[in-house]
Amino acid sequence: MAIQVSDIKQSIEWYGERFEDFSVEYSDETWAIMNFCGVRLALVMPNQHPRHIAFQAEMQDLHKDFMNKKMKKHRDGTQSLYINDPDGNIIEILSE
Repeated sequence: MAIQVSDIKQSIEWYGERFEDFSVEYSDETWAIMNFCGVRLALVMPNQHPRHIAFQAEMQDLHKDFMNKKMKKHRDGTQSLYINDPDGNIIEILSE
């Protein structure tokens, strides 16, 4: 899941102060990945990345319609593709 924030560093501090089982997997000025309570949460800047939810899946397990989509490589080494559900929500299919 990715949520938009106004300040990455400030948001990391806020989550870190409130959750005990917390770690930052990656961060820079525009993006961070945190892991807490068994959940990975991305913090993104509004002009950099849209709000979305992500699901991890192996490519061979995906519906054939996804196979034509190009995978995007991310700064943390993961790859994913983005689709929209019938209501326009952004869904990221993540493959590590």
